Amino acid sequence: MSEIKDKSIQIFLDELASKSATPGGGSVSALMGAQSAALTSMVCNLTIGKPKYAEVELEMQALLQMSEALREKLTGLIKADVDVFNRLMAAYGLPKETDEEKSARSEVIQAVLKTATEVPLECARACAEAVELSQVAANKGSLGVISDAGAAVMAAYGGLKSAALNVYINTSSLKDRRFAEAKLAELEAILTDVDVAVEDIYQMVKTKL
Repeated sequence: MSEIKDKSIQIFLDELASKSATPGGGSVSALMGAQSAALTSMVCNLTIGKPKYAEVELEMQALLQMSEALREKLTGLIKADVDVFNRLMAAYGLPKETDEEKSARSEVIQAVLKTATEVPLECARACAEAVELSQVAANKGSLGVISDAGAAVMAAYGGLKSAALNVYINTSSLKDRRFAEAKLAELEAILTDVDVAVEDIYQMVKTKL
């Protein structure tokens, strides 16, 4: 079975629309983040080498390296989300006829739920970084592709907020509340002021159009 990243857009969308639980919102969150990083890379590539933007040449080259590394990380998280969800479904399918089976099943479910919390939290971190990178692209990139920098920030924002929903739903099922609260606190720190930051970047792009 080929990885999601190797499939055509049409096949991915068909699978997304189907009755299959995967791919789902978690994979889409990572995909939106990866698209944001790719758009930032596009802005860099169309700015680098232009005499008009010689003053920001080195900064854009550095930004390109960061956005490409981030794109690779987020692309990997598309599959990671599918993998952990499949593991969770397999855990829920474990036998539960006896008390021993119920206990063992619960332990496995709780262990997988922790990983299922970590994956979207990592996606949220990465999408927050994508927002930051898109800000540099919008601020320093070629005006010829400034709208693409705007699209980058909105894609990152969508990925971030969607990933947050998966953290919320998975932590709600965790019995280890200390772990859950720690992860929720980390998520809230990531989300702090992001709404304002995204709107500021969006408006900055609009003024340059």
